[in-house]
Amino acid sequence: MIPTWRLRAAFARRLSAMYGAEVPAYTTLLEVTGEVNDEVARRDPDAGRLGGIERVAAERHGAIRVGTPRELRQAAQVFAALGMRPVGFYDLRDATTSAVPVVSTAFRPVEPEELDRNPFRVFTSMLTTADRRFFDAGLQARLETFLDRRTLFPPELLTLAERAEREHGLAPEPAERFLTLAVAAFELSPEPVDRAWYRELARISAVAADIGGVTSTHVNHLTPRVLDIDALYRRMADRGITMIDEIQGPPRWDGPDVLLRQTSFRALDEPRAFREPDGSVTTGALRVRFGEVEARGIALSRTGRARYDALVTETDRRLAAAADEGDGGGPTRQDVARPLWEAGFPRSERRLAAEGLGYFTYAPAAGRPRDGQHPPADLAGLLEHGWLTARPIVYEDFLPRSAAGIFTSNLTGQGTRDTARTGTPYDEHRLAEAVGRPVHDPFQIYAAQQDASLRRALEALGADDALRELSPS
Repeated sequence: MIPTWRLRAAFARRLSAMYGAEVPAYTTLLEVTGEVNDEVARRDPDAGRLGGIERVAAERHGAIRVGTPRELRQAAQVFAALGMRPVGFYDLRDATTSAVPVVSTAFRPVEPEELDRNPFRVFTSMLTTADRRFFDAGLQARLETFLDRRTLFPPELLTLAERAEREHGLAPEPAERFLTLAVAAFELSPEPVDRAWYRELARISAVAADIGGVTSTHVNHLTPRVLDIDALYRRMADRGITMIDEIQGPPRWDGPDVLLRQTSFRALDEPRAFREPDGSVTTGALRVRFGEVEARGIALSRTGRARYDALVTETDRRLAAAADEGDGGGPTRQDVARPLWEAGFPRSERRLAAEGLGYFTYAPAAGRPRDGQHPPADLAGLLEHGWLTARPIVYEDFLPRSAAGIFTSNLTGQGTRDTARTGTPYDEHRLAEAVGRPVHDPFQIYAAQQDASLRRALEALGADDALRELSPS
């Protein structure tokens, strides 16, 4: 049997090779990412603190888009065969002023040991066809009819995926067939695009057209992880590749790296066949695929995330005020955000842990002298006085605002929405109904990992008072 994690690793490698052949600029992105990671690893002995150099080098996340709950459930089955579960709920409809009518989740491993083996993720978005801000009743009916007619994942692939999930792997021959079919499902289709239908959807949303204007799905981007995203951004520009206007996520600063920073090169014109209203087939171009790169930091607790969101809101307010007062040459987001972060966020990992803003795993400090003292009952004291060591838990998930920012930075137009109408309500429970599986809460995953390590560490220290005082996160 080829076990689940090896299927996942093989799928990630093959998907990367396929995408590199289809989008040559992605290969350049991988080359520059490798150069930057090697340089950081040589100059910084602690470069592997957030995941290890080998893991960082192998790390990828992809992004796909589907149109209906049926397609989302089928995608979930394919990813379940690879040990990837739906984690997190992201509503991109209100995360940007552009028209992005999708809700999303991310399929990924949830156990730390599985993430260490191969941390592959796929950010998966589903079109919200019933949202009246974007689609009237007539267009919704035609769109859903179009989507119901297509088949994204062949029955043989789904049957093999069910077996792989049930048996925790596959024998070599069916494994090869499964991988071949799975990669093919995400290739760009050569089938002609109905130009009039695609254009009608694109007037509302380029994302809607990319999902509902074609008869297949495809990888929109495939993302490596880099240890210095600012250096990569400059180096890609030096190679003549046009990057989006800014790096999404937290600013660059002198404190701990947290959450996720992302950027990408702009979507490139790619030749596509189009079917015209008279039935003839012509050649044109679409811009839907791009190359994203990410830098991952420490997972934040709910309290830490609330502070992050407040800093983002204040940054937006100050930028808007500067734009109202200025003549077009105002400060950049980095200029505004950095001093806010320096004033409002802990400048060390120890303070981040002690204040309960980030997630860490804990262990008894090695070599602490036996001086007869009793361990303090609070986490800050245990860290300050050298009883415990804290190792940050890597943020494995996504930020809706950043994802929407990447999407909109690569759109051909802003699209339209009827702001007088109310959007279709969506939350993690309704998304779980669409997926057909429980959607895991990322905060609960991180908290469980942290609490288990803290309990083991305190039991090893014999810190009974701390065990009683430190309740689960």
